[in-house]
Amino acid sequence: MNDGNADRQHRPGLVVGLTGGIASGKTAVSQRFEALGAAVIDTDVLARTVVEPGTSGLDAIRGRFGAGVIGAGGGLDRTALRQRVFADASARQDLEAITHPRIRAAVDEALAMVHQPYALIVVPLLLEAGWTDLMDRILVVDAPPDQQRHRLMERDGTDPAQAERILASQAERQARLAIADDVIANDTDTASLDARVAALHEQYQRIATGH
Repeated sequence: MNDGNADRQHRPGLVVGLTGGIASGKTAVSQRFEALGAAVIDTDVLARTVVEPGTSGLDAIRGRFGAGVIGAGGGLDRTALRQRVFADASARQDLEAITHPRIRAAVDEALAMVHQPYALIVVPLLLEAGWTDLMDRILVVDAPPDQQRHRLMERDGTDPAQAERILASQAERQARLAIADDVIANDTDTASLDARVAALHEQYQRIATGH
């Protein structure tokens, strides 16, 4: 939990961090919360913003990884960069050192604009990034690894070996569950997912408003 008074003046009544392994269903869950009226801040979207052409973020990536990760149009070649960082742990750490502070600053700006009682911040690598201090509660979307692997291969066209490397690069499932205040098991039907999200939305509204 973040106890800074200055930050609290510009925060909604409750800040929930939504996380989960890759292809666990975080987007499906966050979209349902947004449809119910929650403020959703997606760090994947912000991650793209902070490395757009002309930003210091993109300049820093070019300086670290070279022109090979810059596309013909001057923007980031995400495929080339992904291949670099998933094959090299130190390269991934260097990338995170460039992007994470910039994304964190963008999150703070977005929180200051929230007018709803609570905000949901989608952070796929919440545990790895060490951002738990920003959150009042942590919601983990959980799915069995076999299901994640299947979804990842189907969604991104990832081959089995690369899917395995991606899964291995993230925090272990039990480590995520250990920090959770709330868990959504995304391994059943959509009706069950709808019901669980609706119940948590009501709970978060009550916590945020005090009634």
